Amino acid sequence: MSRAFLVVMDSVGIGGAPDADRFFNGDVPDSGANTLAHIAQACAEGRAEDGRSGPLNLPNLDALGLGAAARLASGDAIPGLNAKPNGLWGCAREHSPGKDTPSGHWELAGLPVPWDWHYFPDTVPAFPADLSRAAAQAAGTEGILGDCHASGTEIIAELGAEHMRTGWPICYTSADSVFQIAAHEESFGLDRLLDMCRALAPRLHEMKVGRVIARPFVGSPEAGFERTANRKDFAILPPAPVLTNWVQDAGRKVHAVGKIGDIFSMQGIDTLRKGSDAELMRHLSDLVDDAEQGSLTFANFVEFDSLYGHRRDISGYARALEWFDHEIGKFLARLRPGDLLVLTADHGNDPSWTGTDHTREQVPVLISGSGTGQIGQVDFADIAASIAHHLNIPAQGPGRNFL
Repeated sequence: MSRAFLVVMDSVGIGGAPDADRFFNGDVPDSGANTLAHIAQACAEGRAEDGRSGPLNLPNLDALGLGAAARLASGDAIPGLNAKPNGLWGCAREHSPGKDTPSGHWELAGLPVPWDWHYFPDTVPAFPADLSRAAAQAAGTEGILGDCHASGTEIIAELGAEHMRTGWPICYTSADSVFQIAAHEESFGLDRLLDMCRALAPRLHEMKVGRVIARPFVGSPEAGFERTANRKDFAILPPAPVLTNWVQDAGRKVHAVGKIGDIFSMQGIDTLRKGSDAELMRHLSDLVDDAEQGSLTFANFVEFDSLYGHRRDISGYARALEWFDHEIGKFLARLRPGDLLVLTADHGNDPSWTGTDHTREQVPVLISGSGTGQIGQVDFADIAASIAHHLNIPAQGPGRNFL
């Protein structure tokens, strides 16, 4: 039996979403946002020289069709990415009414989101009073800190000392459909933070808030604060079976790498490996040796998005892309005959764009293990249907096979 590896390069959009004018960063529509093109253009113009230099260098991804896919999606110039593809390639558009992590991943797994997510207003306070009271009650405190839209690193720098003094949790949100809770791992306690999130999750999921996210941190007011790797997402359950369920229902194994376990609330998942992107690449490398015949490995590499896209760091994003390209080249060389690798993304996060939110874009679809050629413009859900076809299992949902 064949194996499949579905790898999501979180936020590596390629522009060209036909409905981008209906999605915004502040008051500015996402029309014209293009994560890959604008990074490549900045590199070519010498505007991305922090920790790297010169044109964007992605020989392995470009050989699979990354530059060609980006030109197909948007028509924008992609300096330095002009290879003739040796894989199967195209671009994909999303239909779900969001540009967030759950929307993108659910649809990549064959299930367009059937509702509108709830988003909190960019006001102070951001949360309804009854929700804030419920959060304080879940924490066992008299109140909460934050109650606003914020950057996770900035809000712990601003409120970390007060949090340690009062014991009150720091609650905040963003342009995504999320309720985030930051707390000190030692003075507040990691288990207490996770219990608080677990208690609040059903209420927020009923509101159609996509995720409750535990954001533990360590440090001191004197030395500064930093987030730890013990983040945990409590995500709303998909309302119907997705690719992971299809594979598991067929008696096969599903291995999750990175955020996948949290995004799907471990539904249809047999094993989970987490860590930094460097650690995730090692896990992925192990799975190319160890994953069973007929299995699915579903991976998300988040640092493009979390460390560089939201922070509008063009040089950092370019460095991450070049590191990933080098590592995926080694991975490609170790695939077995019959293996299928699909590289894609879940949305955009143009680091040259205004604001700090994701951007509504099409995404690349780069395929190794199924010949060469162009698949054209497809839907996110087609990726799930095509992987099911490769694994010879029944598919559900609206997707169509493009292999």
